[in-house]
Amino acid sequence: MDLDVPPEDLLFADQVRQFVNENLSAKLRRAGELTTSIFSDFDASMAWQKVLNAQGWAAPDWPEEYGGPGWSYTQRMIFKEILVESGAPTLQMSGILLLGPVLMKYGSEGQKKLLPRILDGQDVWAQGFSEPNSGSDLASLRTRAVKQGDEYVIDGTKIWTSYAHRSNKIFCLVRTSAEGRPQAGISFVLVDLDTPGVTRKEILGLDGEIEQCQVFFDNVRIPATNLVGEENQGWEIARFLLEFERGLISQYSIINRRLKVVRRNAHLYRHHSGCSYIEEPKFRSSLGLLEIDSLALQQTENRMSATLRVGDNPGVLSSLVKLAGTELGQRVDELALQAIGTGFSVSQNHVLDPSYVGEHVGDEASLTIPNYYLNNRAATIYGGSAQIQRNIIAKAILRN
Repeated sequence: MDLDVPPEDLLFADQVRQFVNENLSAKLRRAGELTTSIFSDFDASMAWQKVLNAQGWAAPDWPEEYGGPGWSYTQRMIFKEILVESGAPTLQMSGILLLGPVLMKYGSEGQKKLLPRILDGQDVWAQGFSEPNSGSDLASLRTRAVKQGDEYVIDGTKIWTSYAHRSNKIFCLVRTSAEGRPQAGISFVLVDLDTPGVTRKEILGLDGEIEQCQVFFDNVRIPATNLVGEENQGWEIARFLLEFERGLISQYSIINRRLKVVRRNAHLYRHHSGCSYIEEPKFRSSLGLLEIDSLALQQTENRMSATLRVGDNPGVLSSLVKLAGTELGQRVDELALQAIGTGFSVSQNHVLDPSYVGEHVGDEASLTIPNYYLNNRAATIYGGSAQIQRNIIAKAILRN
């Protein structure tokens, strides 16, 4: 298996870095550096998307025929890693990363006309999958869509819908049949969030921020043309979508960036014994183990990239990367908190606004650590929980 990066991709990386250096403003970079979850400040995110879209780079995974750059898998990963390294804001990815590929494969010609609106930010999409008591077990969802003439009437609720309060549309899994296996009666539909009968309730997170919502559907009528694919094909479409949710971001790049902050703070802050944290043996050992594990994660991602580069299916590697990456990230968060001590226990959410100018507790490079720790507790749940990934890995090993 060839893990070397071809010379043409090294040249590509130089071109991307040059573009980012020339176009990522200080204001946008600050918004990226103050990000405390997978979501950056919304306004900064949309502004950066416009910059990337003008270059044709807003959707690196899309084929050229739909407005993507037509890059190889390796080039796409290089691009994403450079964005992380540079501190660029993250984009609102439900439309670009998840819905876009679904519409390309299953959407009607009319639905494919929505793709340019995703790229230029006219439409911001939320994902309506989870429900109260139906999180990872999507087959048990109960939101119903009943066909009446040329419309579907939707009743039910969705929860943990990321940024639904800033979105104008939502794609949902709904139950269109109660017969047969539960998975067989699910459909995939598109809904405008300003449709009569749709209401949104914001959810305050542990970190004091609002990223999630609960969305309620009360006799909501949508055109039957908003059905994606065929009726009761939703389970197949959802499985296709989740492949994109789990595998197209470098966990190593994010973790490596945060480890650099931990090492920096370990030199800056002092242990209760009087020495710096980097001089304290137990802390230094923990940091070393994390750095070793991050290199192992990088190698596993390289294996997956090499597999995809030649057109093969990475199989269980995608689950392994998701599991190892999210759990390692949480261990990094715990050590990061340890290094800054109790000085950051005070809430400073107002300081995390990119436009804030004023005083704050501690140095700026560590402002995001407490909120990131709290928000990232969910990383082993969303996109397929750690328990589900372990089951997938175990079944793959036992089959062999």
